[in-house]
Amino acid sequence: MICVCIGRGRHKHTIAEHRYLAEQGVQLVELRVDYIRTRLSLKRLLADRPCPCIITCRRQQDGGQWANNEEARQMVLRTAIVEGADYIDLEEDIAGGVPRYGKTKRIISYHNFRDTPDDLYEIHQRMCKLDPDIVKLATLTHRPSDNVRMLRLVKDAQVPTIGICMGEIGIPTRILGGKFGAPFTYASFHPERSLAPGQVGYTQMREIYRYDSIGPDTEVYGVIADPVAQSVSPLLHNVAFGQAGLNKVFVPFRVPRDELAEFIRECPELGVRGLAVEIPHKDDVLRHLSKADGIVRNIGAANTILFEGREVVGYNTDFRGFQEGMDTVFHEEERGRPLVGRVALVLGAGGISKAIAHSLKRRDADVVLASRTHERALVLADKLRCRTVQWYERTKIEPDILVNATPLGMHPNVDESPLDAKYLRRGMIVIETVSNPEQTLLIKTAREVGCRVVTGIEVAVRNAALQCEHFTGQPGPVELMRTALKRAIGPAKWNE
Repeated sequence: MICVCIGRGRHKHTIAEHRYLAEQGVQLVELRVDYIRTRLSLKRLLADRPCPCIITCRRQQDGGQWANNEEARQMVLRTAIVEGADYIDLEEDIAGGVPRYGKTKRIISYHNFRDTPDDLYEIHQRMCKLDPDIVKLATLTHRPSDNVRMLRLVKDAQVPTIGICMGEIGIPTRILGGKFGAPFTYASFHPERSLAPGQVGYTQMREIYRYDSIGPDTEVYGVIADPVAQSVSPLLHNVAFGQAGLNKVFVPFRVPRDELAEFIRECPELGVRGLAVEIPHKDDVLRHLSKADGIVRNIGAANTILFEGREVVGYNTDFRGFQEGMDTVFHEEERGRPLVGRVALVLGAGGISKAIAHSLKRRDADVVLASRTHERALVLADKLRCRTVQWYERTKIEPDILVNATPLGMHPNVDESPLDAKYLRRGMIVIETVSNPEQTLLIKTAREVGCRVVTGIEVAVRNAALQCEHFTGQPGPVELMRTALKRAIGPAKWNE
């Protein structure tokens, strides 16, 4: 079950959102009465309520908006109980002084906006002595390992427990709570009106992550990156899982570089079966693999991991995904054919650049690398036996194929381009790896010049479809994925 939080300054807006959400099938809402800016009337909020609700009046020290004194706040909470609220949220330090009354259920809560303390179990045991129906812990996290500790606590708890790690790193605890036994999770009415760090929008939770179908047997997959918010992988893979009717969920894991080893070790406890690997981990992840296919060994980068028993197996689908994307601009008889005599300028020298350059070399193109980090380009060029130029010299190359494998042009920096229009020629093949926006400045100018273009969406979707085959045993639905991604980054958002 998803509990949607409502924090509005006026009663009529709160009531209207409550009614709207109930009409959308929401079974529980949290009314944050500390947000109300007029004289508070609990009778008005609770009368004829369309679905059950939690009454919460949060202090500023606990991340709330309550501006009056503590005595008045506790009177609000007591009044809510008398008025028959379905649930009341009581912080652990006051819960002992607010007795149970009537049918109102008690959520005993603990908030920590500094960190996730080492003594989580002791805090939880203390809260369980305060006559709770539900225990709720919400702590700020700085490390992925905090997610594992929190979800382990939720799973082991004898009293129904909601454990949330706040912040971007903690988002997996919000999505996976149901798998580990949490009675419900919290979501915001709208992503832009989040009431807590890392809170996910209700529409995302329902339509992308399919939270209501997540249970103990749900298989977990995900993407590791830092940052991870820009990744389109959760959308693409969850759409594929949903279309196939699979009991799988795909989760974004923000993993800082120095936390990678511990995260990989802890994946089995989270039930993780497979991972997509994005910046900055495609190179570093190799040292944590027990097996790797030939392409990974040749390229020196992996973008897909499977956990097979005790084995951690690495694959690289960037190679084929790029090839399939590039072939969309060729006539059928040209697809897969050698590129002898064609100069290919690859901008960037990261993990995906390795796969792209390797792919082009395999088809006998004359590959030239240019990276803002020239040392990385030199290492890659030496391995592939291809040419390299300094970044500022990239305009001296006259390529037949241009590939942008840098983040230049990615949202929100949409006015950036790795190459000005004057260096593009009619008939040149221009391939983008940035997928948001689809029409990057590079793609727009290439179209105007008359180049043949492959957008980042085409590359991303074909790559994800190949990863999906590793995760499910069947190819990903390319058309469905493409439509979903175009919708997500277009005017009609998933989150709205």
